[in-house]
Amino acid sequence: MIYRRLGRTALQVSALCLGTMNFGPRTSETESFAILDDAVEAGINFIDTANQYGGHLGVGATETLLGGWLAEDRARRDRIVLATKVHEPMSDDINDRGLSARHIQMACDASLKRLRVDHIDLYQFHHIDRAASPEEIWQAMDRLIAQGKITYVGTSNFPGWAIARANERAMATTRLGLVCEQSLYNLIERRAELEVIPACQAYGMGVIAWSPLAGGLLAGASADTDGRRSADGVILEADARADQLARFAALCEALGKSSSAVALAWLLHQPGLTSAIIGPRRREQLTSALHATDLALDGATLAEIDAIFPPCGPAPEAYAW
Repeated sequence: MIYRRLGRTALQVSALCLGTMNFGPRTSETESFAILDDAVEAGINFIDTANQYGGHLGVGATETLLGGWLAEDRARRDRIVLATKVHEPMSDDINDRGLSARHIQMACDASLKRLRVDHIDLYQFHHIDRAASPEEIWQAMDRLIAQGKITYVGTSNFPGWAIARANERAMATTRLGLVCEQSLYNLIERRAELEVIPACQAYGMGVIAWSPLAGGLLAGASADTDGRRSADGVILEADARADQLARFAALCEALGKSSSAVALAWLLHQPGLTSAIIGPRRREQLTSALHATDLALDGATLAEIDAIFPPCGPAPEAYAW
């Protein structure tokens, strides 16, 4: 396994991060525990979840499942970097959502209880809350850090301007500020290259890519179709990009590698990228993804991939002189 610093911190995290969104609603507890065991055994020390994950089982179900795994062996907690998120609605209560200082405090306490831990290593804002000022948000983070409940603060799905604003407010009061951004980023969706990734690089933040296989579009024709790839929107996107995906499949075949491995490896070659989130539903999917860290892509191959999936950025050169 490859390890990289999480942004400008001294913390080392695995280049593959285990995403847990499927655990519970799509993957049984038994299979989820086996995947977690296999991941840690393979050297993955970075595990990501969110308080809202749970699907039809209800919000918080995935954190509860993960808490059960951690409780089985208390030594596991010290081996992993545990990340979760706050923002999404947790009930019908008007204040049980967003990034108000009140909700952040309550949501963190609830996550700690479900996870059965006393602290969260990386607490991430799941989405921008345009009603919450940076001052209110940082007040809540300062309190949680002082209480020993969280260690680092990150964002997810934030635009570049919000990343800059939050860090400027933090720097003005000598806080560490944001250490990473978790962003939608893959060969098909490269708009993070315009503003988000450059902002992260400028502020010394790590970039964590979610949906690295674009909902299964980049997994190859042989991949199973019982997950997100079976969704109507993904099917329509696959039809619209049939020629592009066929060219990518041909390139991967020439390399003798699976499409999913090449797509993951491409991400790990991108400047500023710390980790790519993989979200296996079955143990064999985890095993397949692990090979990506060993795959080196030369300059010619990276250029071929760019020809198939053109880059977006950076700004403003992408759209102006």
